[in-house]
Amino acid sequence: MKGIKKVKTAVIGCGAISRIYIENMAKTFEILELTGVCDLNRRLAEETADAYGIRAMSMEEILEDGEIEIVVNLTNPVAHYEVIKNLLDHGKHVYTEKVLAADIDQARELTALAAEKRKLLCSAPDTFLGAAVQTAKYLVESGLIGTVTSSVAVLQRDARLLAEKFPYTAKSGGGIGIDVGIYYTTAMINVLGEVKEVFGMSGVSMAEQKHYFVKNDNFGETYFQESETYLMSTMRFKSGCMGTLHFNSRSIRTEKPYVAFYGTEGIIFLEDPNFFGGEVRVILKGRTEPVVFPHTHGYDGNDRGLGVAEMAWALREGRIPRTNGDMALHALEILTGTIESGETKTFYEMKSGFERQPMLPRGYLGGNYAQNQPEGGLCF
Repeated sequence: MKGIKKVKTAVIGCGAISRIYIENMAKTFEILELTGVCDLNRRLAEETADAYGIRAMSMEEILEDGEIEIVVNLTNPVAHYEVIKNLLDHGKHVYTEKVLAADIDQARELTALAAEKRKLLCSAPDTFLGAAVQTAKYLVESGLIGTVTSSVAVLQRDARLLAEKFPYTAKSGGGIGIDVGIYYTTAMINVLGEVKEVFGMSGVSMAEQKHYFVKNDNFGETYFQESETYLMSTMRFKSGCMGTLHFNSRSIRTEKPYVAFYGTEGIIFLEDPNFFGGEVRVILKGRTEPVVFPHTHGYDGNDRGLGVAEMAWALREGRIPRTNGDMALHALEILTGTIESGETKTFYEMKSGFERQPMLPRGYLGGNYAQNQPEGGLCF
């Protein structure tokens, strides 16, 4: 870090996901200097600020503070458009929790505005920077499994249980595709590149439900599932590779998600890309059983905020961040394009594109490794 100025950063939104972000940004990633937090609930902002020795700030204070370069937006997806637009208009670089915006046209407008203002706009999920997906990308690009000809992503959940514990998942923008599927589409395009066209369907099965948690006051009351409970898609990548998405939240609670890459010389299986780590299993031609391939890259814990740190380094180095908004827009358009395809019963031609960035260098290792290394072992 000698000679490199830290990037002053503030956080908007002190909800559940903010704790791990703030913890990592304050203690793990040395490129970041966390200065303040903001929330509509001022008391929550003050409690969070006190816990980390930083300032509780208003939105106006963040906008007017010329030393704050990056603002991390952890608000509800429905609020993303207004919050991000305001920040960009006031000259801030923005990193947002997924997705860029709840509406694809708003997401397009935000990426265009960032380009116009010459500001960085980056978005989660940043789990694709973790050990598992980076290892898979390394194996694919090394040619270990030959030419990848198809890819599959599968996720099942229990929407009814989730609606009881996290009511937002039953609302618009909280469904299996937009809220969770973005992890899978991001992992796939990070490894395989741009998608040319999609064809699929989505919708809500069993829209009318009754609350069934006896301990809750709303037990027995009717609610409506507004967000999609299934999203199925077939994708054609520009490389010629085919891909499928199978997302279903009218299933059981025990999730067994995976992403697979099928090549001419082998197959790679990944566990849930909602996390940074997990096993990378490989079957090579001539073998019948998979073997667990050691991670070639670091960051296999709960490293939320890694994308912010990578963005800060990109800012200092004058390069395109790996979590850039163009890739985030492309991942979101795959999902909204699938929805539109189902409504129109036609193929949806992708309109967005992104420039693929190189994988993290293999020397980019996490804090556990650096604890036993000479000074300078921790890159971020």
